[in-house]
Amino acid sequence: MKKKVLTTPIKNEDLQDIKTGEIIYLSGTLVTCRDVAHRRLIEENIPLPVDLQGMAIFHAGPIVKDHGNEDYEIISIGPTTSMRMEKFEKEFIEKTGVKLIIGKGGMGENTEEGCREHKAMHVVFPAGNAVLAATKVERIKEVHWKDLGMPESLWVCEVKEFGPLIVSIDAEGNNVFEENKVEFNKRKEEQFERISKQVRFIK
Repeated sequence: MKKKVLTTPIKNEDLQDIKTGEIIYLSGTLVTCRDVAHRRLIEENIPLPVDLQGMAIFHAGPIVKDHGNEDYEIISIGPTTSMRMEKFEKEFIEKTGVKLIIGKGGMGENTEEGCREHKAMHVVFPAGNAVLAATKVERIKEVHWKDLGMPESLWVCEVKEFGPLIVSIDAEGNNVFEENKVEFNKRKEEQFERISKQVRFIK
């Protein structure tokens, strides 16, 4: 099967045939953007210093080596828990025009609505592979909001076939984590019922 690679800037039509559970990759511009950056934009109404229209963000706090003279090197860049950004994400998508959100774990209804209404996707980068992820970063083009410290700064990276990325929420708002919860809970109840008939307390 041919590898599916999205290249920034991403257009709505690039996402229309991609469904939850599929594996994709990203080439182009990827910006690290997590808790404080979301709060600055949404709660404090401070504009981001990076244009994210058609771009991708990564819920991640990288480890970066400073070689001096604005020359930086990504050493490790693992995803942080995306659910921490859940309450901000719909408005974040609306305000920025971001098309791809990369993180760890699932997100909820707020993000589902944002993805459906504005044609964006949330994807999961496998946890525990931060050093591998760093090898997909070809260079750091620029950095903003360094006052926030290394993990929370906006690191603007150029990546090539960054991934694998598992589609968690597609551009129609379908959410594989929530769908799986329903199925797994159904199986759990079935097994609980079966086991309960066979197990007795010894008194």
